[in-house]
Amino acid sequence: MSRTISDRSRRRLHEAEGYLELDLPQHALQILESRRDWPGLQFEACLIHGEALRRLDRYREAIAPLEIASTLRPDDTRVALALGWCFKRSNRLAQAIDALERVRRHHPDNSLLHYNLACYWSLAGNADRALEELRAALSLEPDLRIQVAGEEDFRRLRGIPAFEELVAGPMHKP
Repeated sequence: MSRTISDRSRRRLHEAEGYLELDLPQHALQILESRRDWPGLQFEACLIHGEALRRLDRYREAIAPLEIASTLRPDDTRVALALGWCFKRSNRLAQAIDALERVRRHHPDNSLLHYNLACYWSLAGNADRALEELRAALSLEPDLRIQVAGEEDFRRLRGIPAFEELVAGPMHKP
């Protein structure tokens, strides 16, 4: 009997995940809220729950399930990026930075972690750290330069020669 429940639970979570892929977060949320717990699948349920709330712009609510997911898997980049996103939009910039910094130690080659840290450090007014993270992101993924032009988070860096040089062209190795 317990295997049947587990299989049914797993199918329901896959269904919720499918709704997220179809950009129907409200449907995913309905599935996740139909149960109080997801034995053996708590990480997945919390991640999907947090992501559904995030996509509905319910950032403050999304933090709780994402923090549980982060506790269960402290080095998961998906959780860290979603948490950072929600913390930033909840005016908790220091926590956004902290969430990404913790995970970056485990995934130093993840360009999205570096890019988002560059955004958050820029917003925090730390140009040196922002440039350091942006340099790392662009060295790992040069195509991210396309994103920089429209990124509002970098408005404090615009006009700084080191920033303009960094985003103008390919990385120059010393």
